[in-house]
Amino acid sequence: MAKSQKKSKKNRKQQTRNNSSATGWVFGGVVVIAVIILLFIFLGNNSNPGEEETVFDYENQPFMGEESAPVKIVEFGDYKCPVCKNFNESFVPQVKKELIETGKAKFYFINYPFINVDSTRSAKFAEAVYLELGDKTFWKFHDLLFEKQPEDPQYEKQDIFTKDFLIETLKEVADEGEVDKVVQTFESEKAEEQVAKDLAIVKELGVNSTPTVYINGKRFEGNTTQDFMDMVNEAAGEKE
Repeated sequence: MAKSQKKSKKNRKQQTRNNSSATGWVFGGVVVIAVIILLFIFLGNNSNPGEEETVFDYENQPFMGEESAPVKIVEFGDYKCPVCKNFNESFVPQVKKELIETGKAKFYFINYPFINVDSTRSAKFAEAVYLELGDKTFWKFHDLLFEKQPEDPQYEKQDIFTKDFLIETLKEVADEGEVDKVVQTFESEKAEEQVAKDLAIVKELGVNSTPTVYINGKRFEGNTTQDFMDMVNEAAGEKE
């Protein structure tokens, strides 16, 4: 009996170590994902280094955060981009918690749809959502699109974000009357003009990958979370 009891204690200790190890992997995994995402951004942006501050036209661009926030963070993204999906799901929540909810920064999304035909369709539809229903519903729809982006990379070049799909997705966050207004705007020239405006900014800045991030008009070229936070804090200090 004494031997069996000792073995049981040993097993409990081993299980505790295993649980602690698993927890460590969970938190460590989140950090690793954030670092990998920022490394992708760095590698994409490094082809056009050393840019000075750029004057942005932020008017009629969707954003989240306080209007008075001193720092403006801009993501150039494509709804079919897998790295953008990871950025939105793994890194943006940290940005929200530490920078947006504290009033230090506001976060903009500018379309750079280049991967497939449904990249452009999604961008136009999201712009129509913003034009008709405002920031709050836009960000709900924005997050849903990335959530619904398939994990399998084979779908990246397939036309899966059809008009019907986008309408059904919007119905999850808007009522029937709101959906009808968005569809009308989507089918008009208004949404197309908004995407054209975004693409003009992309061309002017020489953006050639997604996600590309700017902080108060300067391109982020770091490769760690700390680099990102340091750049935001520096930008906030310049505005004080």
